[in-house]
Amino acid sequence: MLLPVAFWLFLGVAILEGVTEESFGWFLLAAVVSLAVATLYQGMVVGLVKDVQDGRRDSSVGELMRSVAPVVLPLIGAGLLIGLGAGAGFLLLVVPGLYLITIWAVAAPVIVIERRGVFDALGRSRQLVKGNGWPVLGVLVVAFLIAIVVTFVMLALAEAIADGEILAIVLSALGTTVTAPISALVASVLYFRLLRFDSEPAPGSGLEQPGDGAS
Repeated sequence: MLLPVAFWLFLGVAILEGVTEESFGWFLLAAVVSLAVATLYQGMVVGLVKDVQDGRRDSSVGELMRSVAPVVLPLIGAGLLIGLGAGAGFLLLVVPGLYLITIWAVAAPVIVIERRGVFDALGRSRQLVKGNGWPVLGVLVVAFLIAIVVTFVMLALAEAIADGEILAIVLSALGTTVTAPISALVASVLYFRLLRFDSEPAPGSGLEQPGDGAS
């Protein structure tokens, strides 16, 4: 399910990027669309991982999209803050950047599942990661290396066989199709693993004990 959905979503982005290379206005539009699509997809993956916690998948692609729609803007806001904060941290001494991506690793799942705002989600992510920083960082590094290798292979393949703009666009979409689920799946799985160590599982996570929330 993840790969076909990713391919069709990012194929549209690749087509838009392929026809807007010479116009700054269209390039900006493509960047905004790309961010929105990536955010929507990440939210869908989080929703899917939540859906299969009981051992079966109950939600369709359309239902997952509709469930994520209300939190797309907070997801984009959190993504921008994390990107800017971590980027500044890496430019300074590297270590601050690693620290920030670690403590904010599960902010997206927090937004999707717990329906929290941007800053609240960042704080909640830090709370969940506390005490598990090194294992979380290790998982993030492994996922990053896998994505880098896949991206390198796809770029090499594109240079070797691409003959024409259409094929280049398709290969670009295929590359993103393979790498896009990685970070989203890692964040989602980390969230549910960390949530098991939390003393008060969040409502809607699927990990509440029977009777939780009852008056």
